[in-house]
Amino acid sequence: MTSSRRQFLQTLTASAVVAPFATSLGAQTAPSLPVPGVIGLELYSVRQGMAKDVAATLKTVRGWGFTEVEGGVFQGTSAAKTRALLDRHGLRMQSMLTGYDALAKSVDGVIADAKTLGVTYVGTAWIPHQGPFGRAHVDKASADFAAWGQALRGAGLRFFYHVHGYEFQPGPDGTLMDTLITQSPANAVDFQADVFWVARGGGNPVQLLTKYPGRFKLMHLKDIEKGVATNDPTGSAPDETSVVLGTGQLDFPAILKAAKASGVTHYYIEDEHPDAVAQIPQTLEYLRGLRV
Repeated sequence: MTSSRRQFLQTLTASAVVAPFATSLGAQTAPSLPVPGVIGLELYSVRQGMAKDVAATLKTVRGWGFTEVEGGVFQGTSAAKTRALLDRHGLRMQSMLTGYDALAKSVDGVIADAKTLGVTYVGTAWIPHQGPFGRAHVDKASADFAAWGQALRGAGLRFFYHVHGYEFQPGPDGTLMDTLITQSPANAVDFQADVFWVARGGGNPVQLLTKYPGRFKLMHLKDIEKGVATNDPTGSAPDETSVVLGTGQLDFPAILKAAKASGVTHYYIEDEHPDAVAQIPQTLEYLRGLRV
């Protein structure tokens, strides 16, 4: 994962520069899924617009029909100002991602921001590691997750870890992902299945959801371009390999069926492609016509 993505997952990139990012979309109906649950947009998808004009970008997101988003405190502002911007554009943030280091530095500070934003779920998406990801990283992360999860639970929130692909290397319980899940207490730690990264790392989204019912409460809906290699332990891939849902490698009818049975409740579209603004409406059309 690039440093820019790690930074975004801690604080959303935003500035006061005005740019003509918003498109004329007309009235759009809210997107829906053929399974129960919240559907929203991960704001990393529109990072380029957020870096130029936050208000115009949020207007575009609302114009697509979204009322739910996933993100965090906008860079250069505060949780209160972020909440005000979201409220002004008719958007709600139920899930936020923050940096591992931010949680380690002050879980109370993260909780305070989460309460201000009105979120239910607080997660992190990258376990710090130099060189290959290994068992020692899993042991430390699972202990940290348990502590943070208990603290968040005490505040009426839920902690989750966003799977990023490098966890599917062999481990004592099958894979290091298996070890991370089994060592993290179910009463305090949930997981988010980013199905792009699961597949990129060599995992199988349907099998993972089926094996661990009740552990995956959130999902990133993101397709991976056909022909792109899997079994890659780096947790990285070119942005261009993020494609319109239904045009890549992943079987979304099967994934959504497994997600429903497993207990996923929050689904967020994420598109990392440089031209995500053009791809997201196509993804929404695919989902509107999908049958499970």
